[in-house]
Amino acid sequence: MSPLGLLFGAFVLWMVVDAVRRDEWLWVIFILLFPFLNAPLYFFLVYRNAPAGATLGFELPGARDRRRIKELEAHIHHLDKAHHHLELGDICYQQGRLDKALACYQKALERDSEDKDIRSHLGQCLLRLNRPKEARPLLEKVCSEEPNHDYGHSLMALAETLMALEEKDAAIKIWKQVLESHSYSRARVQLSELYFAKGESDSARAELREVVADDANAPDFQRKRDRVWIKRARRLLKAVPVQERA
Repeated sequence: MSPLGLLFGAFVLWMVVDAVRRDEWLWVIFILLFPFLNAPLYFFLVYRNAPAGATLGFELPGARDRRRIKELEAHIHHLDKAHHHLELGDICYQQGRLDKALACYQKALERDSEDKDIRSHLGQCLLRLNRPKEARPLLEKVCSEEPNHDYGHSLMALAETLMALEEKDAAIKIWKQVLESHSYSRARVQLSELYFAKGESDSARAELREVVADDANAPDFQRKRDRVWIKRARRLLKAVPVQERA
């Protein structure tokens, strides 16, 4: 084979492996059947639009779009409004470009320090950058003002911040608060991990079974969104020693 052919073969293999990791089985079949067409399509339609590892499973409300990025950059150049910096930050966050997202959120905060979305999303970005001490006051203030902000996503970020700071009992309290109003797999799985750490295996397994049961009846878009947490739940259930299940 020519060097170009070998290079394309490596690219196809890369796309197949990525599709398998994302459970995109139809794409796996399409790529294998028609690699010249479907491997590039997968790259632009799925791979380029998927969040990077640091934010996989930690979504923010909103969509990401390359055309919208250019529109926002133009708005920022001419108008320099806080909400434009916020939206651009959200897109960068979902793409896993956390340093760029952080810069956008900080600029948004400089222009509007009272906006709860800005403070919350800045806090969540700092958390993903392993800066939980800086994230905590931002998230605590937003959650005290509006506990269900961003449909509970800010509260979940606060619980994750407390976990990062090794405040496990406080984190459990927040996770329970989230689950009073929502049934997020992200919340149940991380709560179960804290239960396991405390030796409360029955409570942990109960949460994980809820995750698996909910997944069986969930619509496709939700299953795709939660697949990271479903895999984690199944892995944790398998890791429970046999004697504990008896």
